[in-house]
Amino acid sequence: MPSWMIRGLLVVTLLVPTVSASAADTDSLLKAIKAVGREAQGNREANQAVAALSQQDASTLPAVLMGFRDANPLAANYLRGAVEAIADRTLNTGKSLPTESLAKLIRDAEQDPRGRRLAFELLTRVDPSAPDRIIPDMLLDPSPEFRRDAVARLIVAGENSLKDKDADAAKATFKKALSGATDDDQVKTLAKQLKEMKEEVDLQKHFGFLTGWRFIGPFDNVGLKGFDTVYPPEEKLDFAAKYEGQKGEVVWDKTTTDHEYGIVNVAKQIAPYKGAAMYLTTEFHSPTARSLEFRLGTPNAWKIWVNGKQLFGRDEYHRGMAIDQYRVRGEVKSGANTILLKLCQNEQTEDWAQRYEFQLRVADLSGLGLASQPAQTTSQK
Repeated sequence: MPSWMIRGLLVVTLLVPTVSASAADTDSLLKAIKAVGREAQGNREANQAVAALSQQDASTLPAVLMGFRDANPLAANYLRGAVEAIADRTLNTGKSLPTESLAKLIRDAEQDPRGRRLAFELLTRVDPSAPDRIIPDMLLDPSPEFRRDAVARLIVAGENSLKDKDADAAKATFKKALSGATDDDQVKTLAKQLKEMKEEVDLQKHFGFLTGWRFIGPFDNVGLKGFDTVYPPEEKLDFAAKYEGQKGEVVWDKTTTDHEYGIVNVAKQIAPYKGAAMYLTTEFHSPTARSLEFRLGTPNAWKIWVNGKQLFGRDEYHRGMAIDQYRVRGEVKSGANTILLKLCQNEQTEDWAQRYEFQLRVADLSGLGLASQPAQTTSQK
């Protein structure tokens, strides 16, 4: 037998379930699929589980869709394949999907957004009117995809009101849409419409940008050594302290930005700024202890600490800058939380390598901006 046929038979064997579909336990199959890891760890068992799961009745779809919770990306792909196989077989044989259960799962914001979205796709497939019932209620949903759909509908509605010469209705609709918008393209569209209608739009507050900072530096980053060097601000924040910096004594100073997207231009604070490392700090006040995301944009190397704990860092330069370029999850406590950012610039002299700046915003895990409560301050002592 040719070697290619042997390899093919081996692949087929791996895809055949070791137990019949009728005897398979959905929970155990989901567990096997979600155990799959990198470098094919658990891949054989996951393939077998997918094959068995794909033969189950449509009544198992809600359970499979709920299985997306805590599933890694590879496991999620396996689950999607099983869901689509079950749905295709069900519909091709003239049977029905469990539409009531799917609708209930879609509206359950505690479920994984990936499973909810796939349930929505299935429901829309058999009920084209479902989006008209569901999407209008998703403006503040934890799922960014559902929010985007809801915002898009409101933008169209507002534009239609403008065509009907109803400026008041258009303004109210655009303001409502902005409350749930987090995608930059939609926010820009809404801000433009509202500003043309003489309505003030505070994008700093909307996105949750941190705009008031204390800073100190520059410290030495010649030869890129500064990223890993522990300078005094990493050990202790003492705003009365003076330190030996790259070009002499350095002390803490304050800066704020009025840029609507919260961009802080570090290069304006120091000169020269090549081969430099700067520290910047501020506070974020949270009404409760919670998980959230620190979303950073910068073309420079960086590290971030929250309440003394380093969350992440990236030793990379000049790969562009965009809103939400980096997303770092962290925990904050109720009250004041200290954020420390280390920002490093290298020694490249090309025109495109001169940006020394950043923007940092605080958002919930779905991307909705969170304003500091009370308003942000730089009065740390």
